[in-house]
Amino acid sequence: MQRLASTGRVTHIGDERLVQTPTTPGRSRNMQAIRRTNTKPEILLRSALHRSGYRFRKDLSIYTSSRRVRPDVVFTARKVAVFIDGCFWHCCPEHGRQPSVNSQYWTPKLQRNVERDRLADTALGEDGWKVVRIWEHEPLDDAVEKVVAAVAERTSSPSIASELGTRGEHGHPGR
Repeated sequence: MQRLASTGRVTHIGDERLVQTPTTPGRSRNMQAIRRTNTKPEILLRSALHRSGYRFRKDLSIYTSSRRVRPDVVFTARKVAVFIDGCFWHCCPEHGRQPSVNSQYWTPKLQRNVERDRLADTALGEDGWKVVRIWEHEPLDDAVEKVVAAVAERTSSPSIASELGTRGEHGHPGR
């Protein structure tokens, strides 16, 4: 049985590299403080949607036919999944940048994030979901408009509308 040995930067089993470890305790605290859910852009969007009368699920696991996906905001009856993507973590074409420090670790990690996003979009689309992706830098009004348009599109769709009946998701008429 082989023991894990830490070199301070990369944890190894024998000659095989496993996982990057933080270089300092400060970096470790910084990385632990990064949220997966309830980021400021998510909270702002959810609050604006809720004030407008929309009801939804947050951070709901959706089991598609090919993979599990966890959108930030989900309109279950309308099958609309909303993701709020951070510019750094999801390589925004306007604001995303490649890190200059420790790029051998960050470049593949960020690329995997983008690949996972595309796989999630494909899996949801194949199962009949409408996917809305919003960058964290987008103005709140524009983001709300994108989500509202997607929900309205799905509400007016004959197949979705017949599933909902005369009342909307969670019994709310018209929204």
